[in-house]
Amino acid sequence: MARNIDGTEISRVMRAEMAQQVAELQAQGVTPGLSVVLVGNNPASQAYVASKTRACEALGMRGQTLNLPEDVSREELFAVIDRLNQDPAVHGILVQLPLPAHLPYKAVLEHIAPDKDVDGFHPRNAGLAFVGDPRAFIPCTPAGILEMLRRENVPTRGRHVVIVGRSLIVSKPLASLLMAPGPDATVTITHRHTPDLASFTRQADILIVAVGKQNLITRDMVKPGVVVIDVGQNRVEDPGSARGFRMVGDVDFDGVSQVAEAITPVPGGVGPMTITMLLANTLQAARQSAQARRT
Repeated sequence: MARNIDGTEISRVMRAEMAQQVAELQAQGVTPGLSVVLVGNNPASQAYVASKTRACEALGMRGQTLNLPEDVSREELFAVIDRLNQDPAVHGILVQLPLPAHLPYKAVLEHIAPDKDVDGFHPRNAGLAFVGDPRAFIPCTPAGILEMLRRENVPTRGRHVVIVGRSLIVSKPLASLLMAPGPDATVTITHRHTPDLASFTRQADILIVAVGKQNLITRDMVKPGVVVIDVGQNRVEDPGSARGFRMVGDVDFDGVSQVAEAITPVPGGVGPMTITMLLANTLQAARQSAQARRT
């Protein structure tokens, strides 16, 4: 049976490390601050934003949530972002997605100052990350996956990484990061419409799946000894659960676990790492801001 890659435990260790780093920054008069903008009353978004704010406060950071009405105008939202861009106490800004249909999310994300874009979605940060500039903020889920592989001592140099998915948030930045000097992986990107998908996934030394389709990857689609990172988040009905549902990934966990070397569970795998890397990016933003003021 595969060993579980426990994102919850890795996150716990990382957050303890970051709490010490936050304390060191505070001793220099800098308290890292994250402001999250939430538009509307989506219950899932509200819960997710609340968890981000609590995580900030637990580390000694300043966490702030700005709640805006569902019908907020583009101009009103941009005015809020402008104010946060200019506030020296705010080091990281995050606009929670999804946004209401009348708001152009790409323009909204591009309106955030790149040096406060701790989600790593601004085109400037995407470009810096692509060329390996250390000032870049890496999108949180790809950054979390890299950190999991590093802390689990999963070698990537010369390994064949197959990514199932083609999103701008996870798959494409992750492919670039894995091919860069250091990780030195050979990367193949596929997606759910790739003909004979299994012929690619069976080649993977490391298989990363980020599609959003339950049981997309089954036991017969992987080779023995593969390391599997399941990014999928799929809600399935479960009358036995207090919530009436449970979360599963894109991988048939029970089947694939019988042949894989290691695998991330859902929940408790990649998910906790995403928020942890958001905290890490906010800490990085505060450091860079403090350094800029000194120079």
